[in-house]
Amino acid sequence: MSGTKTDTSDTERSGASDRFIESQRKQLLAEREAYTRSATSLRAEADQLAEDREPGDVQFDEESGQGDSMSVERERDLALSAQALASIEEIDRALAKIDEGIYGVCEKCGEAIPKERLKALPHAALCVRCKSGGLSRR
Repeated sequence: MSGTKTDTSDTERSGASDRFIESQRKQLLAEREAYTRSATSLRAEADQLAEDREPGDVQFDEESGQGDSMSVERERDLALSAQALASIEEIDRALAKIDEGIYGVCEKCGEAIPKERLKALPHAALCVRCKSGGLSRR
């Protein structure tokens, strides 16, 4: 009879694990959608700033230290859009790991990433120990 208890316990753990993974998938997809909207919007704003710019607008002049605020705004929008796209790539990697059955495993040491870390950062690729050991991907 003790074998039945173990089987039930394993099944319960598996069910809880499946629910956690499904919850993470939903969170990752929601984050992906938000980052996609943000990247698209920021890119459109940057493109609009470029279109609105007159050909004779002031360019950055190193001697006077003056810059064109529209250029600065555009560069900021492009940088933020690129950051959003990089986050989408990390999310896509996490979603692929879910599909492969290796989600939540540290890419560096192979140990399980704690659920608390995954809840806070669903696309985490490294456990806290490996992440704090050097500068690397999340």
